[in-house]
Amino acid sequence: MIFRRSLAAVALAPLLLAGCVSLGPEPPERLLTLMPTQPMAAGTTMTGATENALGVLEPETPAALAVTRVPVRVENASLAYLQDAVWAERPARLFQHLLAETIRVRRNRLVLDEAPLLYAAPTKLDGKLLEMGYDAASSSAVVRFDALLTLPGGEVRTQRFEAIVPGVTADPAAVGSALNQAANQVAYQIADWIN
Repeated sequence: MIFRRSLAAVALAPLLLAGCVSLGPEPPERLLTLMPTQPMAAGTTMTGATENALGVLEPETPAALAVTRVPVRVENASLAYLQDAVWAERPARLFQHLLAETIRVRRNRLVLDEAPLLYAAPTKLDGKLLEMGYDAASSSAVVRFDALLTLPGGEVRTQRFEAIVPGVTADPAAVGSALNQAANQVAYQIADWIN
């Protein structure tokens, strides 16, 4: 009789503990990502010599963009993060892939964005993703990027690109959609700027 009670207590212990133990925070309802408005068609292939390829590097970011949260500019000198808005990956990595895909499609060019091959390309696109977030004062999604293009022979070109999508509510779905739109606008501008 005592053995059966002990066995029952051991069998019930994990069930009782399950209500007390948390294995981590609740997963977010949705994850935000960047998708190209003109993706490359399935089955499309591109070939070419490495010396004609463009390497797109992951851009640098300020600390506010080095996380998977969406920054909100509350005032000029203060930031917060948008509640329940979480990127699927670091914003810099998402923007790198969006930019590479946009250049491939718009310029019909061999673009490398994965190590180690991208470092073999003699032309490289680097830069700094200065802003990719929500501006509370203007209810806008803002993407700002300082591009740095290094050409064979050492020539360097720089330019700042920016896109602002106004009239956005401070809702994760609305902000995510507007940031995707703004990021695509910036990627188009950069693709057209590259020779």
